[in-house]
Amino acid sequence: MLDAATLRAALPDTRNPQALPGLDADVSVQRDEWGIPHIRAATAADAHFALGFVHAQDRLFQMELCRRRALGRAAEWLGAEAAGGDALCRRLGMEAACRRDYAALGGEARGMLDRYAAGVNAFLDSRPPLPVEYGLLGATPEPWEGWHSIAVMRRLGLLMGSVWFKLARILALPVVGAENAAKLRYDDGEDELLCIPPGATGARMAADLAALRPAIAALLDAMGPDETGGGSNNWAVGPARSATGRPVLAGDPHRAFEMPGMYAQHHLACDEWDAVGLTVPGVPAFPHFMHNGQVACCVTHAFVDIHDLFLERFEDGLCLFRDAREPVRSRTETLRVRGEADRVVTIHETRHGPVVAGDPASGAALVLRSVQFADTDLSFDCLPRMLRAASVPALFEATRGWGLIDHNLVAGDVAGRIGHRVRALVPRRPRLNGWFAVPGWTGEGEWDGYIPHEQMPEVIDPAGGSIVTANNRVVADGEPYLCTDCHPPYRAARIAELLAALPRFAVADAAAIHADVLSPHRALFQRRLRALPAPVAPEAAALRELLLNWDGRMDAGSTAATGYNALRRAMTGILARRSGLDAMASHPWAAVPPGVSAVGNLWWVLPRLLRDDDAAMLDGWSWDDVLLHALEEAATAPPLPWGEAHRPAFQHPLSTMFPQCAALLDPPGMPLGGDGDTVMAIGLLPAAGPAATYGALCRYVFDVGDWENCRWAVFHGASGQPGSPHYADQAPEWAACRMVPMRYDWAAIGRAASATQWLRAAPG
Repeated sequence: MLDAATLRAALPDTRNPQALPGLDADVSVQRDEWGIPHIRAATAADAHFALGFVHAQDRLFQMELCRRRALGRAAEWLGAEAAGGDALCRRLGMEAACRRDYAALGGEARGMLDRYAAGVNAFLDSRPPLPVEYGLLGATPEPWEGWHSIAVMRRLGLLMGSVWFKLARILALPVVGAENAAKLRYDDGEDELLCIPPGATGARMAADLAALRPAIAALLDAMGPDETGGGSNNWAVGPARSATGRPVLAGDPHRAFEMPGMYAQHHLACDEWDAVGLTVPGVPAFPHFMHNGQVACCVTHAFVDIHDLFLERFEDGLCLFRDAREPVRSRTETLRVRGEADRVVTIHETRHGPVVAGDPASGAALVLRSVQFADTDLSFDCLPRMLRAASVPALFEATRGWGLIDHNLVAGDVAGRIGHRVRALVPRRPRLNGWFAVPGWTGEGEWDGYIPHEQMPEVIDPAGGSIVTANNRVVADGEPYLCTDCHPPYRAARIAELLAALPRFAVADAAAIHADVLSPHRALFQRRLRALPAPVAPEAAALRELLLNWDGRMDAGSTAATGYNALRRAMTGILARRSGLDAMASHPWAAVPPGVSAVGNLWWVLPRLLRDDDAAMLDGWSWDDVLLHALEEAATAPPLPWGEAHRPAFQHPLSTMFPQCAALLDPPGMPLGGDGDTVMAIGLLPAAGPAATYGALCRYVFDVGDWENCRWAVFHGASGQPGSPHYADQAPEWAACRMVPMRYDWAAIGRAASATQWLRAAPG
């Protein structure tokens, strides 16, 4: 049984000197008033070693659980609920891919990974008190190897993006037909707002159903007759648009709330560089957000298409390809599952990749070909180069070869430049690959290498002096093919509107943009409600009147915002039922973890259908019928303020297994405004209810050149240890969209330090 004393006893020593074999020279670790570590070493090798040590001090359990999830071993700790994810990672060949990539890296990157792993192992060898989670599980930590960091990084971006849209459309085909299935994309807001060139708009390309007919027919034949969320914002203004005369960058990456969060604040310095930013526990350097005193950078998910699904045909155990029949590589692996018997997973691979849905014995199956696994990846070669980059162009060149996940990389430097580059490896292949699964036997959907680094979208110092990305479409549809699915343009358009109202954007202005909760859908819903016949039920009539007088803000104190959310969720549920798509999750191909949700998919489609009065999937109903029934359903929901209805549950991965400990493991949620369409993108799973499930894991603003004026906050705290005073101390600041100092000057750090620890070089 856990209590406060047990939690405190599990905390590592962060004050007394530690003698560590493997260090070449002494390293100082100063923790500021928020517990954020500032690490200063003599050499890069010692800096990477020390970061591994400090990560393990604060986040050991998180690091090991993430590694287990990546390698298909989480069920050993978490039981049956993790077995599906483990099986998927085994099918994808995570371990083999990570070992392959590690072996192919240059010497500098391999040295960085090895030194980081040595630092983690030095912590384990120091015989520290173990985090309380090990005691609950009856487990002991396992040593680290250099390639494990690649596994952690790969898992965090695993299959993000297009694969889920394609799978949803495939599952919808036999239910609603090809024309309606092709509508299952994010709403485009009537016009796509493009990232490059900033401020431009364009119409999205529609599906060419005639050209897709062979793939559709093959899928329907194979299937028989019978969610996405998250996102991120970032923006940059150049010297002419800022109050400082210097570039300013700001943003907030959005992901599902997991405890601890995937980012940790760190400052890491040596004789080669002095960098501060968000690290990923289990990974050296700063993959996503940082500055090094010369250049600052940040990312959002770019939503370019890096995953393809192939429909394979099999005969007599062989896979058809053009005029030949090819062997299928098969193997079995055993999953250990806590509290249950072992499970055996049979894995099949074709020339296109592993089978992820279906069984070759049935004659057809879906196979995944993803940039994340198909070829050797050298993303980790980029990290040391990024640490040394001294300008926006140099930073962009440093990212050559990055392929683990696709990003909008936005940057600013002390020379006054701002820039945006799509950091990704994107295969050359037909645009038709972006809609459904490609027939694997025809050879018509094959990849033809990758789009060269020089041809990927990039802009430096754009006209207008500002850059905004919010997972919206990067560039207009054209050649080469980059994207079919991307987030709606609402958040990007609203940020651009707010920046336009601030001709001299200041660091202090960032928080107000982070906190913006204006819904883009107020006018659409009010227009439809105003034209609607008055509902008969008094409760439904009262809800209609409430929404007609709503100011459109998803404020935490607004009951109208709660009513809007309840109405939209009811409408989405009706659409799922009337279309028959609520049953698509029962198809065996829907079992790819974490699964495909019809309600989650239709939530994002609904505004476009409502705007176009498109009732093709309503089985004879009109949208007025849907609104009237949805008003009656939504009116039964308790009239809570939106912040209460939307309050998140920050859940530790062990709190459901050990409910008696949940109060100590789970930091309290707080009332939050916003939703997935607002700049303050605190979103939800519509099938599960109004509670927030994802949002900004952190917020930041970089004043490029005045580094002491930078700010940041994470949604809980710097530590992943439940007993630490820094486990959730930033939560009130984060919930209020305030930020704490991002300290960089070493003299100021010394004055603010709450603890200083020396890591001493010791004989090995």
